[in-house]
Amino acid sequence: METIAAMALGCLLVGAGAMHWITPGYFRSLVPGWMPWAGPLVAVTGGLDAAAGTLVLVPGTRALGASAAALLISGYMVSHVDALVHARGDARFLDTRAGAVARIAVNAVYIAWAAALAL
Repeated sequence: METIAAMALGCLLVGAGAMHWITPGYFRSLVPGWMPWAGPLVAVTGGLDAAAGTLVLVPGTRALGASAAALLISGYMVSHVDALVHARGDARFLDTRAGAVARIAVNAVYIAWAAALAL
């Protein structure tokens, strides 16, 4: 079961990393306005997602990759909490209160998933 969980997380991370480069506008829209360099930040975090995912896919580096993934995804919580603080009812779903809560909940699951694989 652990191997299946690791393969799924690794593929999710590599895919998410690739999507940072394929659809950077979407990911830039998730970066809070007060954070500088949204474009480079999205590109770098895409690379970090893909790198962590690759490490998770390799059994010998799985714990390192999962630890890196948990830390990286924890860092994304800044964006999700900022979205909750600035939620608007007339915004796209991800920018509403319910959307921000969903973002936080999903990312909490990803962090727990990565942390479980890191142990």
